[in-house]
Amino acid sequence: MEEKIQEEQHILSYKLLAVVLFSLLVLTCVTVGISYIDMGFFNVPMALLVATVKSTLVLLFFMHLKFEGTLIVVSFTSTVVILCMLISFTFWDVAFR
Repeated sequence: MEEKIQEEQHILSYKLLAVVLFSLLVLTCVTVGISYIDMGFFNVPMALLVATVKSTLVLLFFMHLKFEGTLIVVSFTSTVVILCMLISFTFWDVAFR
């Protein structure tokens, strides 16, 4: 019996992955730039926004979440929503002490 070896094919092109990588590097520079600017109350929300965009890019393209089934996407999205609620409750608690 002969076993056929199947070649692994990438779902995404290397060009698209390179664009996503370049975007992540740019967003890292934006994160460093934001840390030097005093925006008062908005320092933490801006840092969290940039970190959220970066993690979304990694999850969608490098971890192929974009091509997964509905159940995995829904479970991930609900996890992120619950995490955002817990973080916002923490900020709310600290702000009104």
